[in-house]
Amino acid sequence: MVPDWVIALITLTALEIVLGVDNIVFISILVGRLPPQRRERVRLVGLPLALGIRIGLLFSISWVMGLTDPLFVAGGHPITGRDIILLAGGMFLIAKATHEIHQKLEGPGVDLAPDRTASGRDAKARAILLQILLLDIVFSLDSVITAVGMANEIWVMVTAMVIAVIVMLFTARGIGEFVETHPTVKVLALSFLLMIGVMLTAEGTGVHVPKGYLYFAMAFSLAVEMLNLTISRKSRARP
Repeated sequence: MVPDWVIALITLTALEIVLGVDNIVFISILVGRLPPQRRERVRLVGLPLALGIRIGLLFSISWVMGLTDPLFVAGGHPITGRDIILLAGGMFLIAKATHEIHQKLEGPGVDLAPDRTASGRDAKARAILLQILLLDIVFSLDSVITAVGMANEIWVMVTAMVIAVIVMLFTARGIGEFVETHPTVKVLALSFLLMIGVMLTAEGTGVHVPKGYLYFAMAFSLAVEMLNLTISRKSRARP
């Protein structure tokens, strides 16, 4: 008979990898704005940072679960600390995705031209790491609350998160390069972030959106785009 902790570890690890897709897409979009030689460094800092935040929240579990206690009532809906964080994160993600789509389609303005000075590049890298940190906190909340609901032992939760981040570290570069190489995939990834932002905003206002619907829509859109890219590649290969 398989021990309960083994089943919990396998299930939770798979779930953490799926939930980590949000982080990978967001980090890939952000680091794409950096010079190629700096992207890997920021990526390698961003993902362990996400792991550190998750583990820190796990060991502050009483505080995390306290975020689900109502603070006040607005429009007949009790507002919790978790709602406020999800609402702020969702609105930030919607604004960020919209801005990035505008930059991709319309091109950067004069004031948004690349800064070629070392100090300017450092400041840009720090700003991107700060954005990754803020969104990591939002993404980590749901991840940690889900982990607590699925496993009883802290070590099982931490192990699942470590394995998930290791998988993300090995896949993030490939995903990032693929997104940067294919402009239509980048716009699609930004649309995914927009959807995630809407979902977080809805969750923050008390409207529960089953994540299965969201991930199915993302997977279906990605499959269609992969089919389009395959057809396009074959068309160009024809003599």
